Amino acid sequence: MQILQGKKILLGISGGIAAYKTPELVRRLKDQGADVRVVMTEGAKAFITPLTLQAVSANAVSDSLLDTQAELAMGHIELAKWADFILIAPATADLIAKIAAGMANDLLTTLCLATAAPVAIAPAMNQQMWHNRATQKNINTLTSWHYTIFGPGAGEQACGDIGLGRMLEVHELVTLTCQAIESINNIPSKPKPLTGQKWLITAGPTREAIDPVRYISNYSSGKMGFAIASAAQNLGAEVTIISGPVNLATPENCHKIAVTSAIEMHHQALEHASAADVFVACAAVADYRIDNIANEKIKKSHDSMQLNLIKNPDIVADVAAMANKPFTVGFAAETQDVELYARDKLARKKLDMIAANNVAAKGQGFNSDDNALTVFTANDEKALPLMNKNELAKKLVQHIQQTLQNTLKN
Repeated sequence: MQILQGKKILLGISGGIAAYKTPELVRRLKDQGADVRVVMTEGAKAFITPLTLQAVSANAVSDSLLDTQAELAMGHIELAKWADFILIAPATADLIAKIAAGMANDLLTTLCLATAAPVAIAPAMNQQMWHNRATQKNINTLTSWHYTIFGPGAGEQACGDIGLGRMLEVHELVTLTCQAIESINNIPSKPKPLTGQKWLITAGPTREAIDPVRYISNYSSGKMGFAIASAAQNLGAEVTIISGPVNLATPENCHKIAVTSAIEMHHQALEHASAADVFVACAAVADYRIDNIANEKIKKSHDSMQLNLIKNPDIVADVAAMANKPFTVGFAAETQDVELYARDKLARKKLDMIAANNVAAKGQGFNSDDNALTVFTANDEKALPLMNKNELAKKLVQHIQQTLQNTLKN
């Protein structure tokens, strides 16, 4: 049974850039069985149209407290009574302040006063606005009134700042909504399939120093590895991420070990792998490092220069060679002959599974929000087509779990 089956969710949208994510949020809530109605502020309509949200929700969108037709039946009271749960996403600093002040000068703020349903808000604003004392006071006020606060997340923001204030990702909001409704209704949670498992995941790039100010690296953003970590944690696993330098928030309830170089990542991976049930080597680790790192900045003195490189240790191969190795999953980011190179790595490094992708393909791979994978084992092959990395991660984690179960049975 879907967790939100038959639940009536009122989604309030205020005027922040994160409003562009709300059609996907509506779709994912409906996928869980919810009946979703949308209420928009005037500001929200500057970022996303009511017609779009009407199409994805299959319900009329409400945006005015002074709608004469709706108010024939006291529409704002009807909506307030209709909802089993109200989710406001994004919730701007302005809207949060209005709700905390008890204002009712538009339909959404009026609904918050008129409803007996639980209300959750997903803040979305610049990091400085989030840390402002006024905002924090308003959040504390809403918390004391038993409003639930989803987030915010941390990371790069639309303005270029990095820090707390981002609206949580759609899949995180759906998960939290499901958990909130389970808690409210005292629905016993189903055992999660990865409960009791420990997952160790490497993510992001490594940086190999040349001198104190320069390094060799690659274009990896870490998004795929962090998405896998989040998906595994949501399915009940205890997750540790060994991450190179990235601008990403650590997924909720995951433990992150920050490293810089391949040598550091290798050390941490071998130290923690023996305690893991599953090891996923998603990091884009530099194959080579500088033989002799300069102690001082190298001055520009010639038209050319030579750097002597030496091979880095092979992290995933060394984990796979351990006597008490976890189920070991490698990644193959290739630009040509993807299957050929992936199968070679699978066999040569004695991996249990390898996920291969073509990073030269437009719109997927490094620094993209989307990806496509072909997953190989010694006896099987599964294609996961192009999709958002968060959705792709869920499918990959489920496939890993199913393969692991089949392996244990045999």
